[in-house]
Amino acid sequence: MRAIARSQDGTHLSFRALMTTTTQQARRITQTLFVGQSLSGAATVAMFPIFSILGARLSGRDALAGVPSMAYLLGSAFAAFGWGILMDRWGRRMTLALGMLIGAGGGAVAGAAALAGSFPAFLLGGILIGVAVAAAALSRFVAAEVHHPGQRGRAISTVVLAGTVGAIAGPLLAGPMGALARRAGLDELAGPFGATVALFGLGALAILLWLRPEPKELAAAIGRQTAGVTTAPPARSIREILSGRPALVAVLAMVLSQLVMAMLMVITPLHMRRHEHALTTISYVISVHVVGMYAFSIFSGRLADRWGRGPVIATGSAVLAAAAVGSRFSPEFFPLALSLFLIGLGWNFCYVGGSSLLADQLSPAERARTQGFNDLLIGLASAAGSLGSGIVFAAVGFGAMGLVGAAVALFLLSVTAWSGAGRRAAEPSLP
Repeated sequence: MRAIARSQDGTHLSFRALMTTTTQQARRITQTLFVGQSLSGAATVAMFPIFSILGARLSGRDALAGVPSMAYLLGSAFAAFGWGILMDRWGRRMTLALGMLIGAGGGAVAGAAALAGSFPAFLLGGILIGVAVAAAALSRFVAAEVHHPGQRGRAISTVVLAGTVGAIAGPLLAGPMGALARRAGLDELAGPFGATVALFGLGALAILLWLRPEPKELAAAIGRQTAGVTTAPPARSIREILSGRPALVAVLAMVLSQLVMAMLMVITPLHMRRHEHALTTISYVISVHVVGMYAFSIFSGRLADRWGRGPVIATGSAVLAAAAVGSRFSPEFFPLALSLFLIGLGWNFCYVGGSSLLADQLSPAERARTQGFNDLLIGLASAAGSLGSGIVFAAVGFGAMGLVGAAVALFLLSVTAWSGAGRRAAEPSLP
């Protein structure tokens, strides 16, 4: 009996040691993904503010100023599913590194197009940068899959939090790079693309050097630990996955919150300009919005693990609805800044909660392609929101935009409450 007890105890300790090792590896992988996401975020923010300026100048028409941004968004949307497939075939590390390298190439193409005065080449550069951003966005799911279910919300929120670093570092780099280009006798608007190239290049290097072990392999090992099996179940089709209520709610949370945010964020600068706000004031409102989007990610992730995914999504939906309604009451700085901050915060809760809930529903063989398809839908929602915002604003004004956004958010709240999905965070199966 004692020999059996010692044997059983030895097996138990071995399992615990394995758990400790995988936890340490998961933490290191998440830290690397945070670095990569920070660099890619800064690379994008550094050049994004000048997209519309160059779009108008290179095309020769103010009406086409938004086309480069649209090319970027569509490039990101349609690349996401492809990246998911490549992650299954090549692994996470090589796919993410390739995405970063494409981003560096896109920055080089866009910068060269700005110097050469070529609008088509500039659109190509924007598309390539969007393709890279789609790959980087999947980092949050890579962080989730290398953690046990009860820790996935925090892992996702850590990677999303990197957006705050990018939002701060990007603008700080854009000015000096423009000045450097001017001193070199070049167009200052081409300068920020130098930062884009360098930052994406550093991101690729960080992923290649430090994203070890291969996250896909670690995720499979964790799946076996949690399920207590040595063989994986057969992979379901995306249609079968989305026929399940929790997976459908997860996707709706991310897609609809993105739609609401894009509708109101894109048109707010024009709304403020119509009420004679200075560009500096408009920039402050957008900065406050970005802070709401990313800075509180660590809290939303912890709440998703503690409360459950569904309550966090429902909270985000309610905040989105209230903020959308509130945005229409006053065009003054402080009411709009508060509304845009809350729109960013509501989006964050839906995004982190939805990402965590979707990750919970998928086996290792199903993750990459399903998550890529999900991000395709998010990208299309963002593009639709960007286009639709101008149409609705021109037809019925900003106040109606707020009501439309609130209606979409309330629909998401109703679906989440009705489904009862993700009420409690999944717990890892520990011995």
